Amino acid sequence: MTPLTDTGALISEIQYILDFVKKRETALSDLIRQVQPHYRDSARNLVHYMALRSFDLRPIQEELSMMSISSLGHSEGYTLTNLKKILHLLRLVNGASDSGIQEDFHSPLNYYRSKEQLRENTTTLFGAHPGGHCTRIMVTLSREVAYDYELAQALLNRGMNIARINTSHEEPAEWEAMIRNIRRAEQATGKSCLIYMDLSGPKLRTGAIDSERTVYDPLKGDFLLLREDDEICMVQTLPDRPTQPEEACRTCVSVSLPSVFADVRPGQRIFFDDGKIKAEITEVSAQGFGVRITYTGMNGAKLRADKGINLPDTRLCLPSLTEDDLANLPFIAKYADIVGYSFVRTPQDVEQLQQELHRLGRSDLGIILKIETKESFENLPMLLLTAMRSPKVGVMIARGDLAVEIGFERIAEVQEEILWICESAHIPGIWATQVLEKLASKGIATRAEITDAAMAARAECVMLNKGPYIADAVAALNDIIRRMESHQFKRMSNLRPLQVARQFLERPDNYERKRYPNL
Repeated sequence: MTPLTDTGALISEIQYILDFVKKRETALSDLIRQVQPHYRDSARNLVHYMALRSFDLRPIQEELSMMSISSLGHSEGYTLTNLKKILHLLRLVNGASDSGIQEDFHSPLNYYRSKEQLRENTTTLFGAHPGGHCTRIMVTLSREVAYDYELAQALLNRGMNIARINTSHEEPAEWEAMIRNIRRAEQATGKSCLIYMDLSGPKLRTGAIDSERTVYDPLKGDFLLLREDDEICMVQTLPDRPTQPEEACRTCVSVSLPSVFADVRPGQRIFFDDGKIKAEITEVSAQGFGVRITYTGMNGAKLRADKGINLPDTRLCLPSLTEDDLANLPFIAKYADIVGYSFVRTPQDVEQLQQELHRLGRSDLGIILKIETKESFENLPMLLLTAMRSPKVGVMIARGDLAVEIGFERIAEVQEEILWICESAHIPGIWATQVLEKLASKGIATRAEITDAAMAARAECVMLNKGPYIADAVAALNDIIRRMESHQFKRMSNLRPLQVARQFLERPDNYERKRYPNL
């Protein structure tokens, strides 16, 4: 696109965008009115921001930057006010007098109020932060915490603010024991810790495998070694013996949720085991569907039972709240402060959970929308507007499943977009999956994951998974967050004085000082 060449044209462009933003607010006013009163301004701003980002703003952004006028690049939290201020400044630059053009751009959401609104919503959901920085640390509890009180105490002392219990693992008796040790550690340390419990959601996984090529492994269970162009049959139950026309396909793998057979179509992609094995659906029948392997790596890949299945191209008609979830909700309502909603995809999913929590007398329970599918990412604005009918809302960027769904090459881009959208709604975000994973599991961090942890400080919460060195990982993350928050808030630099700059100017033998004594 050719850059705009004069201020008048730029004013016209900004005015057009501003008018469009206002029209979208009017069109969605019914949805905005349904959110909780303390979210009303935030819901408006979410609509404003989504309307703004429907335009290609690159030429305008470049022109504004060249003119040293406040740009559109950091307007997530106060979109309408920022547009009005830019328009006002452009009119002044264009020669108009201040008299008569000072539009009332002092809305309830200015720069300072938007930051405060996000902090208030974060505190409402996660509680006050005692550690001196804004980003909370969430830790996925291992079953050891149910039996090891000292571990629970160590996690709190190192900086854990939220304890996560995944209902896909362990049993209610162990969940209760974990919570009991966390509450005991709170009393001993004087530190507060919220309990977050994840609903497991529908578990689409591989079941039993029947093949002449299955390899026996006494330690990790039998596996099937797959290579590119291999063909397998996904079935509801394993056949007693191959039957026509599947006789040529002698490798059968059962599926934990056979209802997906009605949703899949030939040509759609299917991934196994967190994307380690990629494949394409070749045919669909009443008995199941055929799959051709398209990627395994140079040496092939091992497929075992109970490995995750992703269908990124398929609209799945699976319930987001499963029978197990409904059975676990009373326990969660009794013990938890926050519930994590796995596999949430549509506004109707959110409404169902809200109705169940209302029935259990826990409409006050914090709700975390876990964005882990392509569909949930695409529906995020509507998911937020629906969830904001509840008093406490957050979003988890579940980067593991999400990366498999949208492609690993897109995850950096998409996680940024989720953070922007959350900031526009003043909703706290959780940066999750593989944060300091090597440190937690092996005791030593990689350079890449230290950088990732530093990037995570832009979210309001960072989640660590369990591991034998988890207490060390919590301490390291706590230190990284503390350092990074002094440098930036979200994407904006705080411009803290740099020690390297001070040292540069104070060195007596500095080359530039010798050349330029008056520097």
